[in-house]
Amino acid sequence: MEIVSACPCEPMPSPNFGERNDGRAIDMLLLHYTGMDDDMQALNWLCNAKSEVSSHYYVHRNGDIVQLVDESKRAWHAGQSYWKGETDINSCSIGVEIANAGNEEFTAQQIASVLMLCRDIIERHNISAHRVLGHSDVSPGRKIDPGVMFPWPVLASRGVGHWVEPEPISDGRFFQKGDEGQPVQALQSMLAIYGYKIDVTGVFDDQTEIAVAAFQRHFRSEKVDGVADGSTITTLYKLSSSLPAL
Repeated sequence: MEIVSACPCEPMPSPNFGERNDGRAIDMLLLHYTGMDDDMQALNWLCNAKSEVSSHYYVHRNGDIVQLVDESKRAWHAGQSYWKGETDINSCSIGVEIANAGNEEFTAQQIASVLMLCRDIIERHNISAHRVLGHSDVSPGRKIDPGVMFPWPVLASRGVGHWVEPEPISDGRFFQKGDEGQPVQALQSMLAIYGYKIDVTGVFDDQTEIAVAAFQRHFRSEKVDGVADGSTITTLYKLSSSLPAL
């Protein structure tokens, strides 16, 4: 296996990959957690043909990095997913799996390695900050990784990912399931513009609650409830306003 990354990593080839469809260029970086307690069990699963899942890189709890799939190939990490009209996320992305059960803090060694690896990938592929995402962003309602304990602001402070300081949570008007009207339509439009899969219906329905919760999980993790309170809406507005002009 060719090791493309400049970061120190060991090869452990996974059979679970294919060709990138239509010669797609890499323009997205997707972060995951394994959701398993045992590092080697998770790693072996990613390298097992029966699992039909893989990623390009795997980061152990001690910070060691393993490369499973060449970056030129299409690893099977995103599954059914969507972002800004793109439904074949695997063909345009690099996937990084991080050893974490989902209910624990990420280790300092892990985050140092994730930062080093992500910065290297971003620089080599010229990936925009707003296209560094979590699995839960592109598969809302189906996936929740890398979870509310993932330190997105720490990564953003080092040039990895799009971030604004979340608006503080306070009392005030909010929108939730069953509400409808122009304000709900505006909320749905902002979520869609940012990239989330949502139909603009003007009705706060199941899909809206799921998309709001996914947004909160990444950008306002203090409270993830799918309710569009002032903090959520203002944070979303600030993020959308800071997107680069097309």
